[in-house]
Amino acid sequence: MPKNVPKRMVIYTKDIQNIMGKSERSARELMQKIRLMFGKLEWQYISVAEFCEYSGLDEEEVREFMDW
Repeated sequence: MPKNVPKRMVIYTKDIQNIMGKSERSARELMQKIRLMFGKLEWQYISVAEFCEYSGLDEEEVREFMDW
């Protein structure tokens, strides 16, 4: 019997590229801006919820674009 796999909590550069149609460099720059807004350090992850709050996008719609 397969286990229920929880949805991913963090967003990666590749996700932002797919969602927003940005280049890798632009996606990385956007992630830096989000880290600054939330007071995160360089190595800390960005959650899907934080990305959605920053971008104004709906979390359910964003999750549709993410690889599971």
